[in-house]
Amino acid sequence: MTKMKSFHLAVLLLLISGSTITAQVPDSVKFKSLPPYYFHLDYLKTDPALLIDVREFFEFRRSRIKDAVNIPSSTNMKNSTDTISHDCSLFLYCTTDSRSDRVAKRLYDLGFRKLYSLEGGIVAWRKDGFPVEKKRKHRK
Repeated sequence: MTKMKSFHLAVLLLLISGSTITAQVPDSVKFKSLPPYYFHLDYLKTDPALLIDVREFFEFRRSRIKDAVNIPSSTNMKNSTDTISHDCSLFLYCTTDSRSDRVAKRLYDLGFRKLYSLEGGIVAWRKDGFPVEKKRKHRK
């Protein structure tokens, strides 16, 4: 094989391997992590928007952000979100933000693109002085 053919082959292999690496979308592009103030502000000014608590039902029942719906991270997200429009902005939170970040990545893979996670979770929300509902919710 000539030096020129070897060079072209090497460049081609480099381009192919580079394109597979850049095809992955970094998590920072999949969803936006917002501190409590901006999370709340963006939720209020965005329409349509849905506030989703991804904690388990027993956690949600104890305390939650007003108007949140409970879709636990342990459920099948594809089935749980099949009636939600992909045009809807989804504002996710959990206790500290680890579960909501994971769920945001899964929802991105399901085609949702307007995803927001509460940085620090409901712990940060309370720490910043935002209210939570504490009455018990019953399953229907």
